[in-house]
Amino acid sequence: MIANNERQRRWQLALGGEEDAGEDALSDRDRRLGQALTALYGADAKKGRGSLGASSPRVARWLGDIREFFPTPLVQVVQRDAFERLNLKSLMLEPEFLATLEADIHLVADLIALRAAIPEKTLDTARAVVRKVVDDLLERLAHTTQETLRGALHRSQRTRRPRHADIDWPRTIGANLRHYQPEHRSVVPETLIGHSRRSKTRANLDHVVLCVDQSGSMATSVVYASIFAAVMASLPGLSTQLVCFDTAIVDLTEQLADPVEVLFGIQLGGGTDINAALAYCEQRIEHPAKTHLILISDLYEGGDAPAMLARVGALKQSGVNVIVLLALSDSGHPSYDTGHAEQVAAMNCPVFACTPDQFPPLMAAALTGQDLHQWAATQEIALIRGAG
Repeated sequence: MIANNERQRRWQLALGGEEDAGEDALSDRDRRLGQALTALYGADAKKGRGSLGASSPRVARWLGDIREFFPTPLVQVVQRDAFERLNLKSLMLEPEFLATLEADIHLVADLIALRAAIPEKTLDTARAVVRKVVDDLLERLAHTTQETLRGALHRSQRTRRPRHADIDWPRTIGANLRHYQPEHRSVVPETLIGHSRRSKTRANLDHVVLCVDQSGSMATSVVYASIFAAVMASLPGLSTQLVCFDTAIVDLTEQLADPVEVLFGIQLGGGTDINAALAYCEQRIEHPAKTHLILISDLYEGGDAPAMLARVGALKQSGVNVIVLLALSDSGHPSYDTGHAEQVAAMNCPVFACTPDQFPPLMAAALTGQDLHQWAATQEIALIRGAG
């Protein structure tokens, strides 16, 4: 049971204001908490007259209070609300203020969107903030991605007709235990399992092309895609290309050694020309049967939609493994063009939203030639159904 005074305290914090609260209703700390929340969520804030003011020091003190009262994930939520409700993004261009913010992927997306407006005095601070988030994401995602994809590449090279030096003896013995001969205390290896000697020429490498929509609605997807592209580019068995687009196209493949440079090469916002981006990628595909094209887009086409759909069909027919991710983000319900998604799905291309944790096993399934529709079903991922 909640005591009456605690119930009164919670209602007072929820209602905001200190009128008629009683002398002992709120402690000094509670009053500070109430004032911090009222500044953002109070009636004046709803009318666009938030009480944080326009000064960087005052907002920084407010952020300090919020950081004291809430854990980091909630600080990030409140911080994002402040940017949206009180139009504080202009303060992000001040290095002193930027340094006080709680860095997360949404802040990185905001900085990328503001890149052209960031003054020289703030650029180093912005890079440091982006570097921190990138390093955190790499620590979380890189090892799992590398190990998962190395395993997939390893499995894709197995052969039942290996040369003697390439025989995988533990797997061979395990596969032939039924042929064990007790009198000779030996296993007859009727089936050999090993690894083919794979040339590292471009013709024999798996190609992964990440074609990423950098319109404003895809901001966090762009950040995650850049991180994964950088990780995959470090794997010797893959050839990885990163192409970002709006109405213009930028090929960031040469910058993949440094994800921060990749992110600062992106310009979020603008229109969307998926057809032109696919045409660019198509021209650079040398071996369709070895190519996995991952189109990360909400499929809101601002260019020639019929040509875009026709190009997806042509890529699929040529042997390219076309996969459409409506989002690569932590949120599971993206907004997307339903009609285009259903038409692409009707071409037997898997179309769905994907979280960062699902992306490495998705790529492993693609590299080992699994049916991605079946794979998605085992992961309880909701696939878009084809029109018809």
